Parts: sequence; C-alpha cells; structure tokens
Amino acid sequence: MLLTVGVGDLKISRDPADRIITHALGSCLGVTVYDPVARVGGLLHVMLPLSTIDAEKAITNPFMFVDTGVPRLFLDAYKAGARKERLIVSAAGGASPTGRDREDFFQIGSRNVVMLRKLLWKNGVVLKGSDFGTFDARTMWLDLATGDVTVRVNGVERRLAGVGRAEKEEGAPLSGAASVA
Repeated sequence: MLLTVGVGDLKISRDPADRIITHALGSCLGVTVYDPVARVGGLLHVMLPLSTIDAEKAITNPFMFVDTGVPRLFLDAYKAGARKERLIVSAAGGASPTGRDREDFFQIGSRNVVMLRKLLWKNGVVLKGSDFGTFDARTMWLDLATGDVTVRVNGVERRLAGVGRAEKEEGAPLSGAASVA
C-alpha cells in the first residue's frame, strides 16, 4: 500500500508491502528510519528547524519541526519494534527554493539540515544517505520490503540507502547503521 506523508506529518509501518512517500521537499526535510531485522520503517516530513518559534504549534503538531519531529520519528519506530543500533537513517531536502542562496534571507533549508545534523550527532546517530541543498524540490520514498530509500529530483531517481540481503538476517553486521551512544 502507498502511504503518503504530508507536510508536517509522519508515517510508520511494519508491512513489507508498504511504500511510504512524501512530495515537495523544498526547504523541508524528509527523514527516514529503517530497521532491517524488525522490518520497521518510517518517514517524517518537517518544515522548520526549531519549535521555539511556536510552542503551541509544537504541542499540537510536533512533526512540523526538526527538534520535536525527529525524536518522535525514532520513538514511534521503537514502539513498532525497531532498535536504535540497527536503524538506517537517511534524509533529503533542505533546498533553497528561491533559486539563489543570497536571496534566501531566512535560509530555512540550510537551517533545517544543520538542526538535523546536530540532533543526530548529539544522539550518536549517523546518516547512511542524504541529498541536501541545491534549488530543486524532491520526492522521497522508503520501500519497506527492501529498505531502499529513493529520491527523485527533476525526474531523475537516485537510491540514497538500503540494505543487502545478508544485512537483513538477524545478527548480520549493518554497515553504516546508526551507532549506539
């Protein structure tokens, strides 16, 4: 089944028949997590770096912000059976939609990327794949059957992350997986 993640939204699944997709990642970020053993995956579409600009909005929709949405992505994946040490994390977006960095006064895209990297670093998590910056919007999806994360930009698809068959087996090493703090 195709699960569509809207702006400021999150979807988690354990069903290998699912593909989770989000569209229109301009300055926004799409963040995926996938546990190849539990076969749990999720996709988050965040808009802004910090919830401090609107604490009330952060309470009603934590998925709008990097600092509140990313922790919820991980927590919801854990509740579905994922384990931190096996998670494969990817992200895309952070573009400058005005077409020129010097005209992008608020730098939302680059600030989103910086906030994500800080948050992951503080928690001992490493990105396995990423596609940040430029001026183009992206579509991003996670295939739960394979763990593949794909990004499409201007009609061109590129695989960001995934796991091989051996890595899906219990106890097999996960190259590039998130480290444990």
